[in-house]
Amino acid sequence: MTKQIYLIRAGEKETYSDFGKRIENCIAGIIKNEDIFRLSYTITLESPPAISVIPFKKEKIAAVSIWHNGSGFIASVLDQQGFSGVYTVTEALPVSYEKDWPDEMKTPGICLLTLFRKKQGIDRSVFLDRWFNGHTPLSLKIHPLWHYNRNVVERFMPENADPWEGIVEEHMRSRSELLNPFKFFGNPLVIIPRMIKVYSDTRSFIDYDTIEPYLVSEFIVKS
Repeated sequence: MTKQIYLIRAGEKETYSDFGKRIENCIAGIIKNEDIFRLSYTITLESPPAISVIPFKKEKIAAVSIWHNGSGFIASVLDQQGFSGVYTVTEALPVSYEKDWPDEMKTPGICLLTLFRKKQGIDRSVFLDRWFNGHTPLSLKIHPLWHYNRNVVERFMPENADPWEGIVEEHMRSRSELLNPFKFFGNPLVIIPRMIKVYSDTRSFIDYDTIEPYLVSEFIVKS
């Protein structure tokens, strides 16, 4: 089974509501495809906070995750306005929620979608080692992660798509656990050293100047 993530960006004048409806219509048009075993997506439904310790991007985006047979692509998604690339990935779930809500209902809590590429000057093996064996356990120790979906990009299409090498979806049980720095990083006695440690660790393997974090919500359409 192959997992692919399709990235779709909103038009410059497209509202959150209109963008959400367009992605819903796109999903409705493909969900009956017999080759699709699972389908979920994360999407920006609201503007991020004006002030945050997380450098949220203000643009609107949807990341549509599709599990299916074969190595082909879902043509109708490729044809979507704002399509910016499809990424074949290897998924890992270092921590995972137990889904007890119906398909198509918004996943409880809130999600941080992050797109990134490796730091220049290090090879892929070092990038993956620091990500898997350094950053992942650090994140699990510091942040109140409820679900951590880690995707390593193996290949992408088209050739001129953004060359993302990692796509991560980090879920918290509540908005405050992500947006309140004292809940995301810890109490006043530990918050500053923890922020410095996470920042330094991130810069050791990620090209920080090109990272794209988004405040998103998740919908599991077919589980």
